[in-house]
Amino acid sequence: MLLLVLLTVVIAYVGLCVLVFLNQRHMVFPAPPGAREPSLPGATLLRIPGPKSSTVFALHVPAPAGAPTVVHFHGNGEQLADGAWLAQRFQEAGLGFYAVEYPGYGLATEQGPSEAGIYVAAETALDHLHQELSVPPERTVLQGQSLGSGVAVEMARRGQGARLVLITPYTSIVDLGARLFSWLPVSLLVRDPFDSAAKAPGLKLPVLIVHGTRDEVIPVDMGQTLGTLFPNATVRLLEGKHHNDVLERSAILQEMMEFARNGARKW
Repeated sequence: MLLLVLLTVVIAYVGLCVLVFLNQRHMVFPAPPGAREPSLPGATLLRIPGPKSSTVFALHVPAPAGAPTVVHFHGNGEQLADGAWLAQRFQEAGLGFYAVEYPGYGLATEQGPSEAGIYVAAETALDHLHQELSVPPERTVLQGQSLGSGVAVEMARRGQGARLVLITPYTSIVDLGARLFSWLPVSLLVRDPFDSAAKAPGLKLPVLIVHGTRDEVIPVDMGQTLGTLFPNATVRLLEGKHHNDVLERSAILQEMMEFARNGARKW
């Protein structure tokens, strides 16, 4: 009887692991329903040819002469259109803005989302920015929010920008999953690790990390940990801010914009 009970428990546990493995992308990439085109005067929605006849969508606000362009990667519960307000703020500050859509999100529904697929779309869009729009990597600021922080870190590792802004970042999806599901072998199950912590020590570029002290989705200590791993990082902790309201203070947006302009300055 005891062996039967143990066998039942083991089968149930293995079944649960299989279920999590097969359905994890619905949790990691909860794309909002519907597709909306971003709309902003002075901005252009680009349709860039991608691999395997795919299309990469990007919202482009041209930078004034000599000004940097901020390349933004959004969170996992957003789509490209949700960043129009942020594009407008950077536009008003005299900076360029370039936001990239993920496969499986918004207008880009030809393929499902994955870490590898997002990297391909991001690099395709950045190559277009550098080669066709004449914005070199040294005038490119990579900026990622939540899920997008891992995309920005990978693009920095590939030499696609000169500065890096991380908003509510995680160390890795494995670490985050282990916090949420400590009773599962998360390291064996995660398909899209987005391991920023492993990449951070090798990135020498200036980094600004912004995190709310009451973030209920990604613990603030993850942002703090990344601040110790990047060789040239500044961490801004926003007292009382949560995961989705961290950019509501105009002061932090102003600091991010100043960082984009003067990344070599000592912060």
